[in-house]
Amino acid sequence: MSIFRRVRGGPGRVSVREAATRTGHDSEQSGGDAVLLDVRESYEWQAGHAPRAVHLSLSALFAGAGLPPHAQARPLIVICRSGDRSRQAAELLVARGSEAVDVIGGMRDWAEAGLPVVDIRGQDGMVA
Repeated sequence: MSIFRRVRGGPGRVSVREAATRTGHDSEQSGGDAVLLDVRESYEWQAGHAPRAVHLSLSALFAGAGLPPHAQARPLIVICRSGDRSRQAAELLVARGSEAVDVIGGMRDWAEAGLPVVDIRGQDGMVA
C-alpha cells in the first residue's frame, strides 16, 4: 500500500511533516526513501531550498526534461513555493509513470514548520 493519499484520482498530497519524514529531513540522518523534488525557478531555488532536495523547474518538466539520475525510479515528493506548481508537476509526473505527490503549502509551510532552508552556498536561505 502506498503512503501517498490520492485526491479523486489525481496525485496524492502530503503535509510538510509527512514530506520531511519521507525524505529524511525530520532527523539528523540523510535517510528517507523518497526524493524531494523542487520545481520552482532557478532564482527561487538559489534563494532557499531544502537540503538534499533535487531541482528541476516546472517549466523544464513541461518542456520535456527528464528527471535527474538521483530522482529516477524513486518516489517523488514535489514541492514549490505554495503548492500550486507542485500539484501540476505531480500530475505530469504521475502521467509519465512516476510515483509522485505534492506538498500542501509548499516551501512557505516548510519554512514555517521550522524545517531547514539553505541557499545555493549552503547558508541559511529564505523562501523567495
